[in-house]
Amino acid sequence: MNSYIYLDHAASSPMNDKVIDAMTTAMQQVYGNASSIHGAGREARKYLDDAREILAKSIGAQPGEIIITSGGTEADNTAIFGTVYARAAEGKHIITTQIEHHAVLHTCEKLERDGFDVTYLPVDENGRVSVEDVRNALREDTILVTIMYGNNEVGTIQPIAEIGDLLREHKAIFHTDAVQVYGLEAINVADLQVDLLSVSAHKINGPKGIGFLYQKAGTPFTSYALGGAHEKKRRAGTENVPAVIGFATAVQIANELREEKRALYNRFKQIMLDVFMQEKLAFHVNGDLEHTLPHVLNVSFSSMEVESFLVNLDMAGICVSSGSACTAGSIDPSHVLVAMFGQGAEELRNSIRFSFGQDLTENDVQHAAEKTAAIVKRLAKK
Repeated sequence: MNSYIYLDHAASSPMNDKVIDAMTTAMQQVYGNASSIHGAGREARKYLDDAREILAKSIGAQPGEIIITSGGTEADNTAIFGTVYARAAEGKHIITTQIEHHAVLHTCEKLERDGFDVTYLPVDENGRVSVEDVRNALREDTILVTIMYGNNEVGTIQPIAEIGDLLREHKAIFHTDAVQVYGLEAINVADLQVDLLSVSAHKINGPKGIGFLYQKAGTPFTSYALGGAHEKKRRAGTENVPAVIGFATAVQIANELREEKRALYNRFKQIMLDVFMQEKLAFHVNGDLEHTLPHVLNVSFSSMEVESFLVNLDMAGICVSSGSACTAGSIDPSHVLVAMFGQGAEELRNSIRFSFGQDLTENDVQHAAEKTAAIVKRLAKK
């Protein structure tokens, strides 16, 4: 058993035992290619179809609207490239925000090099984009709007349904990266009025390397992964049936426990904040506490330097992050915090993300908060 307290579930979460059991059984028994017409292939196809139905139902979609991918990054790439390649003749303008995951930002930057025009919308100090800014950025040649549902670094939830309503009369395709939200917020794609939505399994105690992209029926789309006719010719490659089964199992568990987890994680968040206040630390929360994910708490501690802070937390057995896991080890400041507070802000140097998940107890969180407070006090004296 690990001796550390894992508070980095927004980066990745441990697999649920039931998921492991389902995948182990599948790897032992479901070995056919789901595209084969013989008995073993048909059996694999049945498992794949059943899992796809579970995934679709979890967001109020139809099974045929689900494209299985290798995770959130591929889902984001597939959504963006698939849309712009299909609609390049109609326009070359894309709208996104400054706080997107790099799977979106780097894709948009590549498209800029290819001749597309990208507008990167700002956010306020809470990390929230303005619907009015989206409205003002829209042009006749806008073909895609891609805005994340919940931010992975500070937890702020964006007004996706309001933006979807705004885009209802516009030709632009609307995509949202829902990787951090999925499993903790009730999602209905019809209510959100999104055309594309990205999800990953390893944030909800499922396996790594599997995710899906929701593509609303009739949404223009051109595949950029070429090969066989898998996923209705939208994403070539033999489907990873055991991983899809594990994903569907994780989704069922997440749906059953969603409200219980939301309440628990909000309680964890309050425990940490109570300890920090009781210890009279100089700190503030980054993000919008009114519109926020329950499992993410990003805190700025005065007089701290994030590198030494992280090292000391790690030595104390507390696993946390200073931002996106995809930029771990980088000394560059968080692009999310830069967008929120500006270049040179102290939050770029002293912010830590705590994120909650499976197997944590109130005692774990209390202990981690007390250790964090002790480290803050010790480092502040130096």
